[in-house]
Amino acid sequence: MASLYPAESNHLVSEKELEAPGSTLLAAELNSTVVGCVAMIRRSEDYAEVKRLFVDPAFRGRGIGGRLMNSIEQHAQTHGIPCLRLEVGVAQPEAVGMYEALGYQSRPPFGHYVADPLSLFYEKELTPR
Repeated sequence: MASLYPAESNHLVSEKELEAPGSTLLAAELNSTVVGCVAMIRRSEDYAEVKRLFVDPAFRGRGIGGRLMNSIEQHAQTHGIPCLRLEVGVAQPEAVGMYEALGYQSRPPFGHYVADPLSLFYEKELTPR
């Protein structure tokens, strides 16, 4: 992401945040090789934030990102999280298209984010399980 955006528009998450209670990291494997991952960090009782969705470039276009998102949504529902939110950069049109196809709706900045012309913000209300 550093090559796509200036430092002030890179909203990275630390290892400490990923290891904290309420955080989840899922990986996608193909033939015992990790080909993608996604993280979710519980920010409040009202929502969790999806972070670090990544699919190895050699495996993109196979629906792995969508399956990772479906899995993290199911995990959130199982744990009583009513809403997922995310930030995505404007230079990632494939990711934006995937989120919109999965039912994520545009929203204003949330949490610690401020308006940034290089960022888009989305959320999806989840059906309780």
